[in-house]
Amino acid sequence: MKVTDKILAKINRIDTGDVFGYDTLGITSDEILAASKALSRFVDKGLIKRARKGYYYKPKVSAFGEQKPREEVLLSIYLFEKKKQVAYVTGTRLYNRLGLTTQIPNSVRIASLDKQVKGKVGNMVVKPAKSYVKVTTDNIKYLEILDVIKDLNTIPDLEKSDGIVYLKKVLFNFNSLEIKKLVTFGASYPPKVRALLGALLEALRIDFSTYNVLKKSMNPSSSYEYGINSQLLSTVTSWNIT
Repeated sequence: MKVTDKILAKINRIDTGDVFGYDTLGITSDEILAASKALSRFVDKGLIKRARKGYYYKPKVSAFGEQKPREEVLLSIYLFEKKKQVAYVTGTRLYNRLGLTTQIPNSVRIASLDKQVKGKVGNMVVKPAKSYVKVTTDNIKYLEILDVIKDLNTIPDLEKSDGIVYLKKVLFNFNSLEIKKLVTFGASYPPKVRALLGALLEALRIDFSTYNVLKKSMNPSSSYEYGINSQLLSTVTSWNIT
């Protein structure tokens, strides 16, 4: 079967609105050149649309005209490589989803350990952010919480008291294994994050041995400015948080 026919057969089985790349089409390394030319011809004919370099979708046409894939589908292009998650959404868009801010940004920040993710999704600009550990599907929920701690001072419209209540509620609902994982990933974050994480865990009366690694990693002469007093969080003094 010719490469063009092989690709066309695959495309015909793909649902409209779904984004696909070379991996989805089962293209081998020696078929890349022919596949690229075939896909370009299909784009010119309007059979498929280019989502970004190396990724395409079958346009969906309704009574309102042609519709692009859902935003989250387009974003997934930036979050996965070879079906493995390597990046995650952070920043104001994340904090909006978590209910911490009502602001809706006109850009989205995507964090990855190994690369700077840049691009565009519709009218939304994709900007890079830093991940402090390797991103996997299993650890994203921990990295999101650690990012909330990291950005607590800059989350738009968030009252510090509401942020502390949110964090304590999330950590309270974590089981012991989840707390250990959170501490493990938190140990790779900046000292300021480690300090507030430790203060939160101490306030929740978590076994000290679970987060002692955080205390050991802190410089006892350093202080960390969050604008949090002991009325908001009773343990801030022992972690040099002001």
